[in-house]
Amino acid sequence: MASKEIIYNDQPFTLSYEMLHPGKERAILILHGWGSNKEIMKQAFGNLLDGYTHIYLDLPGFGKSSNEMILTTKDYAQIVRRFLEVLGISPQIAMGHSFGGKVATLLDTPCLVLLSSAGVVTEKPWSVKLKIATVKALKPLGMSFIRDLFKSKDVEGMSHEMYETFKNVVDEDFEAEFAKSRSKALLFWGKEDTATPLYTGEKIAGLIAKSHFYPLEGDHFFFLRHAPFIAKEIETHCKGAA
Repeated sequence: MASKEIIYNDQPFTLSYEMLHPGKERAILILHGWGSNKEIMKQAFGNLLDGYTHIYLDLPGFGKSSNEMILTTKDYAQIVRRFLEVLGISPQIAMGHSFGGKVATLLDTPCLVLLSSAGVVTEKPWSVKLKIATVKALKPLGMSFIRDLFKSKDVEGMSHEMYETFKNVVDEDFEAEFAKSRSKALLFWGKEDTATPLYTGEKIAGLIAKSHFYPLEGDHFFFLRHAPFIAKEIETHCKGAA
């Protein structure tokens, strides 16, 4: 495990990462989802795709990477670009799970791998809508009160900066960004996913011109059980990407 410090908008970020199989001709950047870290992605793919240099990165504010700024998804993508420049690596493949899928999409790598990516706004249940409306109404009572009311694992233990970042990205409509993508894209989805439902994956596949869509058994973390199949498809379809 290692770390790099970069500067973005005059703010220092210490980014924790791990690299496997260094020195390979091709590289794959693997990004985790919201509230997660690089370890779960390494658990899934660390023993696969040995023809590639693997780069596992803790995104700012997660794992062992720092963040003291309110960010957007586009900020995250710019920070990742700076990080790759410091490493001196231009990955042929960017893979992202959930929130990490949106960041990966913005990197414009020759091959893009999305694992139940976020980015399509879904209809919220009435109970969630009521909670959001209540939080907005009670916002003047303070940050800690809102956190206590929300009681979501997504916001548990967040700093002010990360909570505001969460609000920036949680309901972000990324359909236009998917439609702009010119990457060769492989989309893998859990059929029982409730966080990013299967129909959102079908919609993203329809937006990205060069895409293949794979519905697989499982929930939002389906990739933990299907990593060998995903790796095989990456080796087959991304080999010619340059």
